Amino acid sequence: MAAALCSLPFAAHGANTPEPARPVIVVLGDSISAEYGLPRDTGWVALMRKRLSEERIDYSVANASISGDTTSGGRARLPALMQRLKPSIVIVELGANDALRGVPLATTEDNLRTIIEQAQQGHAKVVLVGMYVPPNYGPDYTQKFHGLYGQLSKQLRVPLVPFMLAGIADKPEMFQADQLHPTVQAQPVLLDNVWPAVKPLLRTSSPH
Repeated sequence: MAAALCSLPFAAHGANTPEPARPVIVVLGDSISAEYGLPRDTGWVALMRKRLSEERIDYSVANASISGDTTSGGRARLPALMQRLKPSIVIVELGANDALRGVPLATTEDNLRTIIEQAQQGHAKVVLVGMYVPPNYGPDYTQKFHGLYGQLSKQLRVPLVPFMLAGIADKPEMFQADQLHPTVQAQPVLLDNVWPAVKPLLRTSSPH
């Protein structure tokens, strides 16, 4: 896993033209953000990097997502990321794997709360990405799982993406063969789901 973090993509600066360090957006996620099963640089995080460039919003994006990661994994990894990258914004896209592994809801909630609070203590703004789990877990669990994202968003005053897979969840053709991971064609939809929560947090240097 350490090797995966060493390959975080950053846009290079000109060697002879020192510039102020650009603010950093860290995406702390799982396979949905880690381009699982996708060609490199086709996932929603890469598309966000391109959109920032196109809109002349000068941010660096570090994708610290790992396929299969849980909220416990993200909680363990965040302090080193905060220290090394000093992000201005942290996008938290975790929790689905907790549900798939039967992690108690209270544990997931505690981990997400700690992740958000640690990021805030490091002077980062946080975007929390909500998820649903498959209905075979039962309606009670499904609703409580999704509900914890809204509760944390209100309690800790962080913007919420209500549902990462909104607009594609009921379209099997938008998922890979496992019916869990979105296809390349779905990635722009994922970005459009996240962007409205992220954009208000960005410092724009150029007038629009």
